[in-house]
Amino acid sequence: MRINLSHTRIVAFRKEIRGYYVQNSRLLPWRRGRTPYRILVSEIMLQQTQVSRVLYKYPAFIRRFPSFSVLSRAHKISVQKAWQGLGYNRRAVALINIARKIVHEHGGRLPRTEAELLTFPGVGKGTVGALRAFAFNLPAVFIETNIRRVFIYFFFSGKRNVSDRDILPLIEQTLDKQCPREWYYALMDYGAMLGRREKENPNIKSAHYKKQTPFKGSRRELRGKILKLLLEHPKTGEEKISKKFRIPIKKTKEIFSLLRKDGLVS
Repeated sequence: MRINLSHTRIVAFRKEIRGYYVQNSRLLPWRRGRTPYRILVSEIMLQQTQVSRVLYKYPAFIRRFPSFSVLSRAHKISVQKAWQGLGYNRRAVALINIARKIVHEHGGRLPRTEAELLTFPGVGKGTVGALRAFAFNLPAVFIETNIRRVFIYFFFSGKRNVSDRDILPLIEQTLDKQCPREWYYALMDYGAMLGRREKENPNIKSAHYKKQTPFKGSRRELRGKILKLLLEHPKTGEEKISKKFRIPIKKTKEIFSLLRKDGLVS
């Protein structure tokens, strides 16, 4: 289902979004001194992680690893330790590999093209679009959680099972191609506000919506605890970990196998 917006409706929509942004823009550190490196770090951190958690970890990470060059030379364990608390730890390994690829294949500069960016590990089309818009102010079309929430709220309020394929043409139609960076900031801040205000999250109407399972007591939590122990004591064996966390040795071996697959342990 394709919706073609009139010029009048586009103008009114932009006015609403910009008006809110002027008064309520979020002061996020990666929006200041926005070098491509800092934008990349923030975008990888923000994948599947709340802004509040990234705000806590981002400044210290940037101080310790201030550039592609420094990060590319860093030991995997030191990067993983700095990453602790953000979850989905394989992203830390991906970030190191991205930095090395940029240093060795791109002269230390983040490339601008979609094709080149898509060759990086852990980087999909959404992240590529964000990198191009925020690092280079290019009019890339992309969607993420807050942007999705805005478009469902304004244009699909009576619909269910809304596909991103239906939303992306509207993002393209309403995009401020002269200043895409600020426009996307405004969209995301408006979407964050909707997430706090609305009794029903508009994203529930998305065909891509998945309710996150509780972290407490999950395998993800256990993986995180085991990885944290291994970062401090790399030679800890499977049997010792099995006893420490009171879990069957079979389950411990399964978790070790997953950690090795993700490149998190040797």
